[in-house]
Amino acid sequence: MRKIIIVLCLSMSFYCSAQNKEILYNFTPQPQSLLTNPGADVKYKWFFGVPLLSGISANVGSTGFNVYDLFANNGVNFTTKVENVVASTNRNDYVTANQQLELFTGGFRVGGTESKSYVSFGMYQELDSFIYVPTDIAILSLYGNNNYIGKSFNLGDLDLKTELLSVFHVGFNKQINEKLILGIRGKIYSSIFNATSTHNSGYLYTQQGSDLIYDQAINSNLELNTSGAAKYLDENYDGDAGSDIVDDIKEKAFFGGNLGLGLDLGLTYYSQKNIQITASLVDIGFIKHTQEVESFTFKGNYVFKGLNADFNNGGNISDAYEDFKDAVPLDTIYNNYATQRPLKFYSSFQYSFEEERQTECNCETDEDSWYRSAVGAQLFAMSTPRAPMLALTAYYRRRILKGLQMKATYTIDSYSYKNIGLGLSTKIGVVNFYVLADNLLAYSDLAKANALSFQVGFNIISGGSRK
Repeated sequence: MRKIIIVLCLSMSFYCSAQNKEILYNFTPQPQSLLTNPGADVKYKWFFGVPLLSGISANVGSTGFNVYDLFANNGVNFTTKVENVVASTNRNDYVTANQQLELFTGGFRVGGTESKSYVSFGMYQELDSFIYVPTDIAILSLYGNNNYIGKSFNLGDLDLKTELLSVFHVGFNKQINEKLILGIRGKIYSSIFNATSTHNSGYLYTQQGSDLIYDQAINSNLELNTSGAAKYLDENYDGDAGSDIVDDIKEKAFFGGNLGLGLDLGLTYYSQKNIQITASLVDIGFIKHTQEVESFTFKGNYVFKGLNADFNNGGNISDAYEDFKDAVPLDTIYNNYATQRPLKFYSSFQYSFEEERQTECNCETDEDSWYRSAVGAQLFAMSTPRAPMLALTAYYRRRILKGLQMKATYTIDSYSYKNIGLGLSTKIGVVNFYVLADNLLAYSDLAKANALSFQVGFNIISGGSRK
């Protein structure tokens, strides 16, 4: 049990830092847009990112509650706040987080200055966390089952995935003709730490029997898989955890962890010169966990008849408790396992207007014409252990000055119906700086926000990008 608590604490600790990058997607002044669509319409001659500074992003979200609900300085007891949060959420509410740090990135046109082919590459560190609110388990932990006679507690509410990994990638982008651009990106994943507990099932049920006797039935099919943390879970571990974790991250980030393969696919299509359609699939991939693997199972069936209805009461007779441990044992196994990366789908429709033609070759943009403004809509979907996460975005893009572009977004998703975002990209000479942030209306009181995200970075770019 101690090991399970440590793993869950490790998983939850990552939430201080959701995956939808609605501002970055199809915002082609940024080379990083290729990470959301390898088939994006980009016209750079070449680019490279400033190491460790080209892409820094983090986003976090929760449905059903926010930080203020738990930590507001309003005189309410913390236990009461937790009880209120549990009462206001259900098993379909979740907490999710994503963080990325680009270690290096670059790209260049191949086959000469008139080539329509482009290669990009790079490496980034990423953290993914997703946990459903285990409502029934929380109620059972807080109140026990004494006041819930006749209720079946769903143990399958436990559902979480957390992973810290590095990703090395190489992409190829080619303009097939004037209307169609295709792109593909291959990835090698190196998992540093993973904790996965999905496809759980089971129940705890208590009913009133005869002569004040209570009948309790427990069916448990719970499993928590971990990799990359076995030595820290060892009860005999006496090292410096902080120092060892840093060393582990350094070693495992460069292909020393559990390895996997992935693929991104994308396209851009112009039905007319100023009407654009895009689509991409990101992270079609898996990771095979074979190193430092440790899994914990809590499986079995148990039926008990007794005078005490409270499952959480420590006063249960010792024989019954020993019978329960024998019937539903907590075991540790060391079998390899595989996980899938969260698959993300993006698509967009864009209408551009206010065309401005160049009278002569413009080496700053590499275009003979471009549009000052554009409006569009985007759809985002991401796989989760239960139902897909969905988001719909409307946006407006505008070239404000020669070296300054913006993208404003309005997004509807499970976190909020009033998410307004803004992205700015500036290019002075060959130096590019960008900043993207969403849910701007919540910045007056961040604790009450259900979702926040930002991204900043510096690049060196030769040539420009059209809409």
